[in-house]
Amino acid sequence: MCRWMAYSGEPILAEDLLFRPVHSLIDQSLHSRLGATTTNGDGFGVGWYGEGSEPAVYKSIEPAWNDSNLREIAGQVRTPMLLAHVRASTGTPVQRSNCHPFRHGRWLWVHNGALRGFHEIRRDLVMAVDPSLFSDIEGSTDSETLFFLALTFGLVDDPFGAVARAVGFVEDVGHTYGVEHPVQMTVATTDGESLWVFRYSSERQSRSLFFSTEVAKVRALHPEVEVLRELSGETRFVVSEPLRDLEDAWNEVPESSAGVVRPGQDEIRPFEPISPA
Repeated sequence: MCRWMAYSGEPILAEDLLFRPVHSLIDQSLHSRLGATTTNGDGFGVGWYGEGSEPAVYKSIEPAWNDSNLREIAGQVRTPMLLAHVRASTGTPVQRSNCHPFRHGRWLWVHNGALRGFHEIRRDLVMAVDPSLFSDIEGSTDSETLFFLALTFGLVDDPFGAVARAVGFVEDVGHTYGVEHPVQMTVATTDGESLWVFRYSSERQSRSLFFSTEVAKVRALHPEVEVLRELSGETRFVVSEPLRDLEDAWNEVPESSAGVVRPGQDEIRPFEPISPA
């Protein structure tokens, strides 16, 4: 399936995030080690925060490794918050509107996984989206539908609770249609200031997800790695796969967990869906 990465910290060039690491997201688009598919070439997207009130998004249906414009842009964009995603389609069309990140207002969203039985349950899910949001759905993926359900259930005010209610709703609808394990997901979402991440699946066998150890600790362990000297103490990465092999630099996000990254205050907590009343 797909691969994604999230960065939060001091402003940094996008190329240092997307191209420079040994096992960068661009490398993962060709040589994924932990994903369900080795190659993720059905489009990509990058979302970042800069001068405007809303994040910018660059998407393409080209494979990430084959888009020269991405490299041009990445060499000029400096950002404190970035989400990037490489896609392996699970049946929905390869089109720009189906590429991640998805955006609504200040919010960005990326997802790896699937809502099983989506073809059968899609109508019920989409009809539950708040009417004021419905017309903003651009594509046909389960990932975007889950995003708009989370928005419907209060993402802007309560990200942890909103995603729990959205997942609970999907599971409830899925079970109604006889889908045994409706949800498989790792998700990242941000408003440009904080970053929320989720790892959950109905069968408790979720896709891989890792977060970076505090930079100061990694720097002490690996003083020979020059790039670590350039990163601030607030730097955090959350990734589908580690960006390079460094001992004690990466930590697996526990199964059925959610976390938030924000300056001076990171947190990981258990995640449980909230079923409809």
